[in-house]
Formats: sequence, structure tokens, C-alpha cells
Amino acid sequence: MGIDAEDFRMFVIRPTLQKLGVSGAAAELLLLGTAAAESSLGAFFKSEGQRTSGIYRMHGLTHRHIWDDYLASRPELASTVRGIASQHEFLSNPHAELTTNLSYATAVAWLAYVRHPEFTLPDAPTPRQLAQLWKHCYHPRDDLSVEDFVERFDSLIEPSNAAA
Repeated sequence: MGIDAEDFRMFVIRPTLQKLGVSGAAAELLLLGTAAAESSLGAFFKSEGQRTSGIYRMHGLTHRHIWDDYLASRPELASTVRGIASQHEFLSNPHAELTTNLSYATAVAWLAYVRHPEFTLPDAPTPRQLAQLWKHCYHPRDDLSVEDFVERFDSLIEPSNAAA
């Protein structure tokens, strides 16, 4: 069992996106869907033999590229994201933040999308549109499909949205 979707949205995703100057249900749902597809909303953080970890199961190399290739030329945004990270842990083991700090992991997952010049988020996207963005910008590997994203979105996120 993972984290409740609506709790994760209200108490982690929304406040983190607000710190980044981002708002809107579409962005929140994209990150919820990403967490659902990657880790079943935190039911597991690391799979045997995988080099990814955390609720968004981000690869350490992707994490480094976000800092080196995207944030390096955006010092104000980099400062904001660094402010979300833990003081000491980030300096000694920055990749651990992807597992232990949900707000930091959320900020970096969002940046994994927006660093793509062609990234455009529709105002009211369907789960399939979110899945296609995820597949193109976040998870191009073949181990999970658009259908996997939609299935996990429908089973883990839609029920909580219907109750809200």
C-alpha cells in the first residue's frame, strides 16, 4: 500500500509546485500519475537491480543532468530547489534526497518534464495525455508503457478524485 493520492497531492505536490511558482490541477495530476506509474504511489521505492529510487524512481544520472544541464543556467530556480533539499544530506548524498525528501523529489520530477523544450501541459489533460507526456519526457524506457501509466492512474488516483 502506498501513500493516499489526495494527501500526497494536497500536502506534498501542491505546496512544492507553489514554491516553484507553478499552479494548476494538470501539473499536480501529472506528478501524481508519475508517482503512481513509477512506484504505485510509494508502495516501493527501489526495485531489485534497478538504479532508480524514490517515489518517482528517478535515475541518479537524470538527477545530475537536471542540475548540470538545466538548473546551472537558472540560478534563481536552482536556489529555490536547493532550499527544498535537506541541509546536510544533500551535500553528502544528493541522490538520497530523491527517496527521503518527498518535496525535493517532487520538485526535481517536475523539472524532469519542464527541461524538455517541447513540453506543453494541456489545461485539462486526460490520463492518456498525461501518460504520453510521461513516456516522452520522463520514462522513455520500455519496461513500462503508456497503458501501465493509465492503468495505475485509474486505479490509484481516479478513486480519490471521485471522492473529493
